[in-house]
Amino acid sequence: MNMHLIKVAIIVVSVLSSFPIYARWIADNGDGTYRNPIIYADYSDPDVIRVGNDYWMVASSFTCMPGIPILHSKDLINWEIVNHVYERLPLEKYDRPCHGEGSWAPAIRYHNGMYYCYFCTPYDGLFVAKASDPRGDWEMTQMLEVEKWEDPCPFWDEDGQAYLVHSIHRGGPAIIHKMSADGTRLLDNGVTVYHDAKANPVLEGMKMDKRDGWYYIFAPAGGVSNGWQTVLRSRNIYGPYEAKVVLHTGENGINGPHQGGLVETQTGEWWFVHFQSKGPWGRIINLEPARWTDDGWIMIGEDTDNDGIGEPVLGYRKPDVGDSFCPSVTIQTSDEFSSEQLGLQWQWHANPDPSWFSLSAHPGHIRLKTISCPTEYGNLYYAGNLLLQKLPAPSFSATTSVATQFSTIGERAGLIIMGNEYSYIALIKGKNNNRISVVTGKNDKLAVTPVETAFAEVTADNIWLKAQINSDATCQYLYSLDGNDYHFLGGPCPVRSGTWIGAKVGIFASSPNVVPSDGYADFDYFKIE
Repeated sequence: MNMHLIKVAIIVVSVLSSFPIYARWIADNGDGTYRNPIIYADYSDPDVIRVGNDYWMVASSFTCMPGIPILHSKDLINWEIVNHVYERLPLEKYDRPCHGEGSWAPAIRYHNGMYYCYFCTPYDGLFVAKASDPRGDWEMTQMLEVEKWEDPCPFWDEDGQAYLVHSIHRGGPAIIHKMSADGTRLLDNGVTVYHDAKANPVLEGMKMDKRDGWYYIFAPAGGVSNGWQTVLRSRNIYGPYEAKVVLHTGENGINGPHQGGLVETQTGEWWFVHFQSKGPWGRIINLEPARWTDDGWIMIGEDTDNDGIGEPVLGYRKPDVGDSFCPSVTIQTSDEFSSEQLGLQWQWHANPDPSWFSLSAHPGHIRLKTISCPTEYGNLYYAGNLLLQKLPAPSFSATTSVATQFSTIGERAGLIIMGNEYSYIALIKGKNNNRISVVTGKNDKLAVTPVETAFAEVTADNIWLKAQINSDATCQYLYSLDGNDYHFLGGPCPVRSGTWIGAKVGIFASSPNVVPSDGYADFDYFKIE
């Protein structure tokens, strides 16, 4: 078999049995090969580095908190979430959802024993976070208040001089600034080193490095869904830079392959991690082989049509990392709520407030308070207290058990598929009895009141809820009164993206009432299968 042309292999039973129960999408085929995507979840705008035998990845978070997940791997295939760069953004505006804002396209680098993570928000400016251990606490600083900067990346030259490269929102030029040696201050207004809106429109996602006397800027172009990966190079850091497309869409359905990080393994192999826009699933993560050519350019993927430009692979041999590591980790999903801390897979839609939840009030459960969301009579687009995680696979089910203690009519708690158009199934307190309802809502320029599309009258305060998410971007809701027999409620609902993020799945407790209450809901578990 030609290892360079390996396609997706069937996952063997022995590999499945070695993974935790929450593993659903497994890229490691168990035979020395992998399949793309390596992560079937919305880790937008990835960047990756290697330090010793450890690989570290970061991704955008936008309005979701805690922000900028830090993923760890030993082999570039099997990843787990180990931390976040920040728990909250230090600006009062993020105490409420700021859809589409927050952290964009972070870059992670290691320099002089310190890890650095740089990112911009579209209207708040440039931030840097530093840590001596990526699993520990990160110290974050707002370096500059400025609007419409995006996608910064630091670079330390051989003489110790530090630089920062970034673009301008909506695909502006590549701009380079000098920085202080410790990477915390800009020293000039910057120099535009490349701008060709015709050849490389929407140039963004800058990543800078140096090799054999060449300065390289990796910069995706062409837009999220249909773009390509461009590389710029020059003998002088300030240019002029020549450009070459090194990766574009092929015939296998992996669209818009671009924006990511290049990394070298312990054995001298080169690999490129990038995203693929996948609609409601967000920007999922692929891994491509890469090699430097004799003329000083790089080939990413496989040039199957001999046009000099790489195309993504569906599968390949695993990276040679100099050792054999047991694939014992995967992205976390299911949760028994038995820990003193929230699982790292969970994010809120705004800066977290400790009053929203408790893991100690009912041990083995998470208690969510019915926080008031009176805008458009309970439109959850405006609620920050939604406990959500990324969709983990092309199709799956999510199940939870919830016991409620409501105090006011209209309070509700349930299971939600969140996007700019969303739906949920929830137990709602009525005037006489409770009811289980399927409700849809969305964001619009005009006021939009959520719509109840189906309901069932019940007397129970404790119910089981399930959502089935299908590969055609629809979901179906079910409920049970005993945890065994489930009943469908209503018809299929669409699954839609959020602003710059994929749809998310999770749990919530909320009230559409203006007057706050002391109601709450205890969720026993959240299971993905």
